[in-house]
Amino acid sequence: MNKITVKKVTDKGTLDKVFGIRQEVFVVGQNVPPAEEYDEFEEISTHVLAILDNVPVGTARWRVTEKGIKLERFAVLAEARGKGVGQALVKATLDDIASAEGTDGKYLYLHAQLQAVPLYAKFGFEKVGDIFSECDILHYKMERYL
Repeated sequence: MNKITVKKVTDKGTLDKVFGIRQEVFVVGQNVPPAEEYDEFEEISTHVLAILDNVPVGTARWRVTEKGIKLERFAVLAEARGKGVGQALVKATLDDIASAEGTDGKYLYLHAQLQAVPLYAKFGFEKVGDIFSECDILHYKMERYL
């Protein structure tokens, strides 16, 4: 049985691991330009790191926007997919948001790549609007309330 833990990022060394995972998944694996992947919201976002059997393998972040709370940058290394890491990341991110002050009843949203739509749907997110392209990758906007 794989042991998955998800922890909030609180130091630069751990944040560097997060960026390394995103580099591998998005920049290398999906050809997302680095300028699109790393943005002005890195410092104001809350980042989480998923660890599978003592190896960092996944990440996500969330932040407060004018529209609500946006969940984003969910990434799991290829070798760790299909082992529950994505579910652990979504659950931990939702738990972290729920424990933050002033988030009760808040509007949550994300831009889900097509293959990830079923994952987010398991946690109560619903598709809204039409399919769209972001960095040449097809997405749906999904939403729910906390």
